[in-house]
Amino acid sequence: MNKIISLLLFCLFAFALISSGKTYSRKASEKTVFKSARFDTIPVTDGPYVFITGDSIIEKKINNGVLKTQSSALSSIKSQFDNASSTYTNASKIAALSDVHGQFDLTKTILVNNSIIDADENWAYGDGHLVIVGDVFDRGPKVTELLWLIYKLEKQAEQAGGKVHYLLGNHEYMVMRNDLRYINKKYRKTERILRTHYNELYGNETLLGRWLRSKATILQIDNYLFVHGGISLDFIDSGVTIETANQKMRASLLDEATGATWDSIYFEYNNTESPIWYRGYFSEAFKKGELKKILKSLKVDHIIVGHTSQEQIESLFNNKILAVDTSIKNGVSGEILFIENGLFYRGLKNGKKVEIVK
Repeated sequence: MNKIISLLLFCLFAFALISSGKTYSRKASEKTVFKSARFDTIPVTDGPYVFITGDSIIEKKINNGVLKTQSSALSSIKSQFDNASSTYTNASKIAALSDVHGQFDLTKTILVNNSIIDADENWAYGDGHLVIVGDVFDRGPKVTELLWLIYKLEKQAEQAGGKVHYLLGNHEYMVMRNDLRYINKKYRKTERILRTHYNELYGNETLLGRWLRSKATILQIDNYLFVHGGISLDFIDSGVTIETANQKMRASLLDEATGATWDSIYFEYNNTESPIWYRGYFSEAFKKGELKKILKSLKVDHIIVGHTSQEQIESLFNNKILAVDTSIKNGVSGEILFIENGLFYRGLKNGKKVEIVK
């Protein structure tokens, strides 16, 4: 009897060990699967990125995680760009939006529904001026698509008698100066596939990098001033003209970050009072008298800014300041500003226009 009991106990113990082993194996397997699942395996599609090397160009494009490279003669593309003008006159109509931050699909929806482009992403705004008031870079996953769209529309607008103005915002400067805190995680994969740091994809020996370095930071069209952050009274008191500011800001993208020239430009143009960072208009401390001095010095009647996020286009000081960062960066909704015959309109996502009254 004792032998039978001992045998039964042994069997039970052995069964327990086997069951424990199976349980351990299952949990270990689950743990391995979980670790694997933590890696995003969705293939990346990105580009093209066009690099300029000697008398050739090298185009790199990623399609579903596969890198495709092709070369051609430098003469096959436009590789030099004239610096954008700081002032324009006699605009028949103006549209402006800002801070699209890699949200290509939403931006396209807004532009199509408001008849800036057609469904095939071609220019449809005739002789009008479209102003992108900075911050195409960072946050969203389709920065490259937006850049190439703007690049294409710029050419098409010229042919139609219109104009596309792409002003540089703080995030353009951040990326080109290698401050990559806000890039979408997709572009970390692009870096690995191309074996190139993200800022170098927009270096001075790339097509998009040269194109971006030709852009202005501050723009005047008739009696309207466009700038990403804003123009502060301190900036006005420095005595710098719009054209000089644009020249110095461009220089900051060409000089080495450790150079004396860059240090000087950095402290003058990349602080809270600079055109790409200023938020003073939205402070309770900012008064009408201060704005009056700024407008008089700039010889404009209105300032259009991005940078400071709103839920819709906002008017300050009886339409003297228009805020056009409508949080497109969130990928949900947004608006575009229209200026027609001296009147201001909110262009809604669905294409409806709402006049902005004083």
